[in-house]
Amino acid sequence: MQTNQTGSLWVVATPIGHRDDMSARAIDTLRNVAVIAAEDTRHSRPLMIQHNIGTPLVALHEHNEREAVAALIRRLEQGESVALISDAGTPLISDPGFRLVRAAREAGIRCIPVPGACAAIAALSVAGLPSDRFVFEGFLPPKSAARRTRLEELAADPRTLIFYESSHRIVESLTDMRDVFGAQREAVLARELTKMFETVLGEPLSELVARVVSDPNQQRGECVILVAGRGEETDAKLAEGQRVFALLREELPPAKAAKLAAAITGAPRKLLYGDKGDG
Repeated sequence: MQTNQTGSLWVVATPIGHRDDMSARAIDTLRNVAVIAAEDTRHSRPLMIQHNIGTPLVALHEHNEREAVAALIRRLEQGESVALISDAGTPLISDPGFRLVRAAREAGIRCIPVPGACAAIAALSVAGLPSDRFVFEGFLPPKSAARRTRLEELAADPRTLIFYESSHRIVESLTDMRDVFGAQREAVLARELTKMFETVLGEPLSELVARVVSDPNQQRGECVILVAGRGEETDAKLAEGQRVFALLREELPPAKAAKLAAAITGAPRKLLYGDKGDG
C-alpha cells in the first residue's frame, strides 16, 4: 500500500466499543500495511483476530514513543507503509501518536486518515446540546484545585464544552462543574458509548451530580461529559445572581454572600465572586 518511493502512514480509527463499528476501509488498510503501531498490542489483538487481520503489531505508547517513532520512520523511509491505531477511537484524540505523525510529516511522508469512531463526537451527536461550536478539553487535571482553576477559565465560554473523565473521578469532576458553572447549567453524561451498558443522561448539573452519586453504575466505564456553554439563559442567571449577591453582601462576608446567591439563582458562584473583585 504505497503511493511513492516512501511508505505512507495511515492513521486508522477503530471502534470505541462495538467491534462491528470497524469500517471496511479500516479493515482493508490494516490487512495491507507492513506493520500496525498500536497503543497496547494486547488490547488490540482481539480486534485484529475478529476481523482476520494478521499484520504484525508493534507497541507505540507514551513510555517508548521516542524510540518507537524513530524505528517506524526508518521503515516508512525504506518504503514500508505503517498504520497507527489507538486502544479505541480515533488516534491522537487524548491518545499517543502526535509525535509519530509530526515526524512523518517533517520527513515528507504522506499521512492518510481513515476516519471512524470518536467518543467525543459520538457523544456530541446524541447530547442535544448546540453542536455548531464546541471545544474539546480532553481530561481535566486530576487534582481538585487545578481542575477548578481550569473550569473557572472555561465558565464564560459560549461553546459546548466536551471532556473525557475516568470513572473514579466522575463524581468529583461533576461536583466541581456544578460549583463552578452553576447548579442549573445543562450537562450530559455519555457513558460506555456503543457498549452493552451505554447510558446518556442529560440534566442540570445539580440533578446530574445527585443521580450519579446515588447510582454506582453511573460511576463505571468510559465517560464523556458535555456542558452547555454560557448563553443568554446563563447570562440572565448571572445578572440575577449579581443582584442577589449585591443585596446579601450588605449583611454577609463576600464569600458567604456569593455562595448563597449562587444557591438561590443558579448563577456560577465563582463568576459572582470574581466579578466583584473579591478574594
